[in-house]
This record gives sequence, C-alpha cells and structure tokens, in this order.
Amino acid sequence: MMKSQEQKQPKLTGAAALFEYVEMFVFAALAVILLMTFFLRLCVVSGPSMNNTLLDGERLVVSDLFYTPKQGDIVVFHQTSETNDRFNEPIVKRVIATGGQYVMIDFVGGKVYVSDDESFDAGEALDESDYAYFTNGIWKEKAMGQTVYLTQVPEGHLFVLGDNRNVSADSRSEEVGFVDERHHRQG
Repeated sequence: MMKSQEQKQPKLTGAAALFEYVEMFVFAALAVILLMTFFLRLCVVSGPSMNNTLLDGERLVVSDLFYTPKQGDIVVFHQTSETNDRFNEPIVKRVIATGGQYVMIDFVGGKVYVSDDESFDAGEALDESDYAYFTNGIWKEKAMGQTVYLTQVPEGHLFVLGDNRNVSADSRSEEVGFVDERHHRQG
C-alpha cells in the first residue's frame, strides 16, 4: 500500500487562527503606511482651476519617486502663504515650461509660446486644445488691458498654469510664482 504524498497540516486552534489573522492585518497595515509615507500621497483637487481636466473634489494618488517633470505634465506642489489660506494646501497645475526656458503669453491671440531662447524664432504656439479651457474665450489679463506676458523660468523651477486659465492662480501670479522642482509630486 502506498502512502499518500499529501502531508496533513495541523489544524489551528481558534486562538492561533485569530492570531494569524491579526498578524496578517498588522503587516498589511504597516505596508500601506510605509507605502503612503515614503512613496505615494493622496491629494484632493481643490477649486475649479484645472477644469475640465480635473474637477473640484477629485482624488489623486501622486508620487515624486524617480520623476523629473516635463512640459505638459500635471504636478502637485505645496506653496505656503501667510496671506491666503487656499495656498496652504496642495496645488494642482500643468507644467508649461521648465528651468531656462522662456514663456510668452499672447493674451490678445490667446496663445502660449515656449522657447529655449528669447527670440521665439521657431515660435510655434503650444497645442493646448486638449486641455486649456477659457471662460468666455478670453484671458482675464486681456480683460484688464495686458497684451503680452514674457518671462524666463529660473533653473531648477517650473512655470505652471491651471487648465481653466481665467480662474487659476498660477505662475502668472506673485502668490504662486515659479515652482521649485524639488517641491512637486507627479499627478
């Protein structure tokens, strides 16, 4: 007669089974805590500045691990402001230009240009048709009489804009300004 190849496992008592479940739960909870502490963050979109791409109240999981932001990426960053409480929470915007690049915004034509030099010779406007959104089809600066905005992004910084340009506080404003590359997370 052949012996069965199956080995019988000892039956766990009620206390031992309970201990195994508790142990499994504790290890899973620790893994989630470590993951959320060092690798991932939860973020809630606050306000209409990223409409229609991201809506107010949407939740994002973000990470800054092994990531360098590039033009067109959505990033989450934190700016502190003593004068405006809404900037004391994570801010979600789109990267328009990176360090060393020049940005020109034509408020009359409604176009954004990015160039590696100040001449804008090969100045083709960014194709923002997939995400840029304007209330009434105009920039708020045009309504205030401003026609052109020109700046150079400092090295190590980002120039960001909200997709809903008319209500977005972004790199055009002193409150937000240029974003330090070290203080962002990928959206």
